[in-house]
Amino acid sequence: MGPAGSGKSFFARRFFRRSQAVSSDRCREMIIDDPRVQRVSGDAFELFYTIVEMRAKYGRLTVADATHLAAEYRARHLKIAERYSRPVYLIVFEAPLETCLERNRGRRRRVEEEVIRTQYAKFENQRDVIEAEKSRYTERFVIRPGELERTTVERF
Repeated sequence: MGPAGSGKSFFARRFFRRSQAVSSDRCREMIIDDPRVQRVSGDAFELFYTIVEMRAKYGRLTVADATHLAAEYRARHLKIAERYSRPVYLIVFEAPLETCLERNRGRRRRVEEEVIRTQYAKFENQRDVIEAEKSRYTERFVIRPGELERTTVERF
């Protein structure tokens, strides 16, 4: 979880196959050919959670690549995992606002800066909630500034 530009998609691309990463942006793109069109987000997230649930049903490793800035979005993953007796790992991407904005400026497909600022404020406001939710996850990882490029993933 984290705002746009915090490193979520970079992490997913670096460590997981394309089929393992379910992206809210890709779901928007599948629906309307443009991942930036927010007006289809409701439908995109229905598709997103349907794919996540089907992968859980069949026991497939799944990376949910979305901001997850509201507790109800994270809770939906927890319910799916519980239904199929699957583990849930929360990865929190703690990039400073300026890093998120800088990464966004270097993207081919940019998010409006005001959207990132709003997402970052929501992220900051969720810190206590995330801490309170900690025990609901199999494990929680926090990737702090400067750690993203050095992070490794081991699968057992």
